[in-house]
Amino acid sequence: MRIANLRGRLVLVVEDRALDVETASAGRFSADPQAVYERWQEFLDWASTADPGRAEPFEHRDLGAPVPRPSQVLAIGLNYRDHAAESGFALPDAPTVFTKFVSSFTGPYDDVVLAGPTVDWEVELVAVLGRTARRVPAERGWDYIAGLTAGQDLSERTVQGAGPAPQFSLGKSFPGFGPTGPWLVTPDEFADRDDIALGCAVNGESMQKGRTSDLVFTVPQLVAELSAVLELRPGDVIFTGTPAGVGAGRNPKRFLAAGDELVTTVEGIGTMRHRLVPA
Repeated sequence: MRIANLRGRLVLVVEDRALDVETASAGRFSADPQAVYERWQEFLDWASTADPGRAEPFEHRDLGAPVPRPSQVLAIGLNYRDHAAESGFALPDAPTVFTKFVSSFTGPYDDVVLAGPTVDWEVELVAVLGRTARRVPAERGWDYIAGLTAGQDLSERTVQGAGPAPQFSLGKSFPGFGPTGPWLVTPDEFADRDDIALGCAVNGESMQKGRTSDLVFTVPQLVAELSAVLELRPGDVIFTGTPAGVGAGRNPKRFLAAGDELVTTVEGIGTMRHRLVPA
């Protein structure tokens, strides 16, 4: 099942058409794309029997972030072996956690304003919570995931590295630096939810390629590690990390420039396209 945020309204995506959830459910579920995660199992039960006959064609440019206002955003650093190596770090013993502020969220096709001369790309698989999680064992971690979407952890590297201690959250939270989409896909849709290909390209040139089977901490392990410390809530978002190939890890370094097109693809989910524009 795929759900999306179409012009601010929750929809079920059926092939190339969109079914408005509030209308199709006769008001049982709100049009608010964020509200559905609080009633995720009830929504799944209804959606499995929903009549797609009233679904209508739509423009992909009208899609927004499938989870527009999560209460918490957890982002994981150094979570691919090859990315840790290119960054000059040993593999972490526990997840390296920071946040992206929600004001950075944007849709899958919006323009992104460059915040400085060292803006970098980071393709990521993004996991969304469908249940409250507290002290969840890893073997049950997938039970708490509503679905998966594509993400970019865009980063202004100069801001990120400024000061006596790194400013990870600040450097990664400029407006538009948290694009997700194009929709959320439930885990049952994947042939192997623990081995998903992902990558990104700039102006048609491949920059990153990876598979989630190379994660240091898998999605269910992240649910376990994070929920051991804090309560994860329905609709919370986890950026699970990026593979090797970031601009800061290249020699010479390479960063995004005005006019660049950044294309992000995650297997089984789809593609996002973002044009970088000057401030």
